[in-house]
Amino acid sequence: MSRSTLRSTMLFLCFFLFLTVMTRSQNNAGSTLIVNARIADGTGKPLRKSSVRITADRISEIGDLNAKPNEQVIDAKNLILAPGFIDIHNHSTEGLTADPLAESQISQGITSLILGADGDSPWPIAAYLEERRKNPASVNVAVMVGHATIREQILGKDFRRVASDAEIAKMAELVTRGMNEGAIGLSSGLEYEVASYGDTKEVIAMSAAAAKFPAAFYMTHIRDEADKAFEALKEEIEIGEKAHIAIEHSHIKLGTVGVWNKAPAYIRIVETARKRGLDFLADCYPYDAWHSNIKVLVPDKGWENPKSVERALADVGGPSHITITNFSPNRSYETHTIDELARQNGITAVEMYIRIIREGDAANTEAGVIGQSMVEPDIKAFYQQPWVMVASDGGINSGHPRGAGTFPRVLGRFVREKHWLAVPEAVRKMTSLPAQRLGWKDRGTIRAGGYADLVLFNPDTVLDNSTFAKPNELSTGIEKVFVNGQLVWSDHKATGAKPGRALLRPTS
Repeated sequence: MSRSTLRSTMLFLCFFLFLTVMTRSQNNAGSTLIVNARIADGTGKPLRKSSVRITADRISEIGDLNAKPNEQVIDAKNLILAPGFIDIHNHSTEGLTADPLAESQISQGITSLILGADGDSPWPIAAYLEERRKNPASVNVAVMVGHATIREQILGKDFRRVASDAEIAKMAELVTRGMNEGAIGLSSGLEYEVASYGDTKEVIAMSAAAAKFPAAFYMTHIRDEADKAFEALKEEIEIGEKAHIAIEHSHIKLGTVGVWNKAPAYIRIVETARKRGLDFLADCYPYDAWHSNIKVLVPDKGWENPKSVERALADVGGPSHITITNFSPNRSYETHTIDELARQNGITAVEMYIRIIREGDAANTEAGVIGQSMVEPDIKAFYQQPWVMVASDGGINSGHPRGAGTFPRVLGRFVREKHWLAVPEAVRKMTSLPAQRLGWKDRGTIRAGGYADLVLFNPDTVLDNSTFAKPNELSTGIEKVFVNGQLVWSDHKATGAKPGRALLRPTS
């Protein structure tokens, strides 16, 4: 070999060595090592101490790990490391546009939101998902296709009737379109105005259209969560079995005096269906009060019928249990109960309810209300079922404290204070159980190769701070949150990172 050739070879080897060292250094600088954490891996297994390495958007290693040169190290002593919380029932569809950092969500440890619940979804699905890709948020999002949204596409303003077979066929075609565009399942809100006129046959046909797609499921706010809750549950089971589709029962509850403390009987019906082979899961928020519009109080739609209104108010425990949260025609009503407003105006609670309805109809709007009408024994019974997960039914700028406090409330009050659940099981209900329903195999657990959606929380301090008076107060005790490997929440504030992705339905 000539001297010049040898010199060239040596220079090449030196350059190659330099590139190797620099590449390793850069790779290490881009990785994060979490040490001394107690891991709740999402499966429900006992806590274990281990270290976790994040490389790019994935969990690359788990075990007894040493820091590499230039690697960021996070000491998680006294903290628990869990998979990112998945909120399978979230109403931040519009909120993410105004607040893409989603601080009220990530401060709870939420890393993925499922939007389009209760039958009300974006449309077209493809356009909304594309918008989320172009303008990412701090959290991942996935979208349901809504039954009521589709019903309005076909029936327009003529929705107060049962649809014809031809119209149902068109609705099913739109479900197929929505699923092809990226929806992960079909949602319904059968208690609400547009959907309530749809019969069981209609919902079965639409659910069957969704069921043709892998991992699809039917998420439903059932037709009645009050006195006819048992009948509505049986209809839901019929839909699942006849459409051959998995069920996600939204915000499972028993919301009137007549069905209080009947959770054991309700659970038995679900267990019987599960034993027959129905894939039935449910979600539950950790509050004794719901948030909806004022018209859902009167199931027979007799909103100006004094007898119907009187019976409806009695069913939820009286007018003192109903608080107006939002009413644009008369803001002075907000934060007051119907009972308070009636006394202020010198009229009966029934007359006050009808006044609010008429004022709302005149302005083409409805009052938002919070109804405190569930009891703790039922909430506890539902939460202790292995097939019930945690979900908020809230979202960005929610008028209900569940929008900012759901997940820390479960960890702080139901786990630490009441001892209803152990930490591993509570975390499972927030992570791998919703991931199971969604068909997500690479989120919801802590495992090598999975996406690095992670939460570090302090089990001794984690707590919700949102209240009915101040529903948007942020929670405490959630120390750090990673989404797709990037830190989005740290030191009690958002980092500004927006690594969230639009997630699609699994293809197999």
